[in-house]
Amino acid sequence: MLIRGMTPDGFVKAAAVDTTAMVEEMRRIHNTTPVATAALGRTLTAASMMGDEIKDEHGSITVQIKGDGPLGTILAVSDSCGNTRGYVQDPTVDIPLRPDGKLNVGAAVGCIGILTVIKDIGAKEPFSGKVELLGGEIAEDIAAYYAESEQIPTVCALGVLVDRDYSVKRAGGYIIQLLPGAGDEIIERIERGVAQAGSVTNQLEQGMTPEQILKGILGEDFVVMDAHEVSYECKCSRERVESALISMGHDDLQQIIDDGKDIEVTCQFCDKIYKFSPDEIKILKDSKKI
Repeated sequence: MLIRGMTPDGFVKAAAVDTTAMVEEMRRIHNTTPVATAALGRTLTAASMMGDEIKDEHGSITVQIKGDGPLGTILAVSDSCGNTRGYVQDPTVDIPLRPDGKLNVGAAVGCIGILTVIKDIGAKEPFSGKVELLGGEIAEDIAAYYAESEQIPTVCALGVLVDRDYSVKRAGGYIIQLLPGAGDEIIERIERGVAQAGSVTNQLEQGMTPEQILKGILGEDFVVMDAHEVSYECKCSRERVESALISMGHDDLQQIIDDGKDIEVTCQFCDKIYKFSPDEIKILKDSKKI
């Protein structure tokens, strides 16, 4: 469930989401280790809230993290309703816990690298913004993106709690942003609220809803303007895979035909396998699309 709203004074807007089911579906598909689940789960959670803010119904947002850690590239895509899909380059990474016993997401992602956000809002060219990673914990990197690329002071919290059987026990997050005219007293109130609230996963574990989490930070007068369910949703289809194969060009398709063997194309988001025979590839090659 994702909610979005504002404070009555109009100086603060915020979104919060419970992505437990979404992140568990991702874990089931990609069979991620706990630290990979946490890293990709946080990225999916952020992308869901960021994508939901896009007004164009056909719009989307892509969040890509390329750090120097063993996980490699992390990518999450959200539609304008907050439904997401994503993958991590190496879902099998397993590293020691931090000294405090928590998953070491920062070390798995890496401290050196780039966070890229691509917004497709229906314009001729998508908007793209990049920031250097601050520590690889993802939430602070998302906040840095908003501050540097969009000049919006932002607080971001993301969390994924992995159970002993490696399933996702709780996952969610929030993004709180200051709008023009917000004074120091508002900033101080938010800082106090965030500090008192504690981690997102602890609040979800206590049974709190996204609305209760935001009202606990921003006050009971916080106004919820939208609320709806979100899910892990892959957009792949045989037609899309055919279009991707056609984009390879005449010579590469001819090579597949000459090899005389069936090929398999696996969707990187949902691991679904699409099979094509040489005859089917020939039909694509001979189509008027090339």
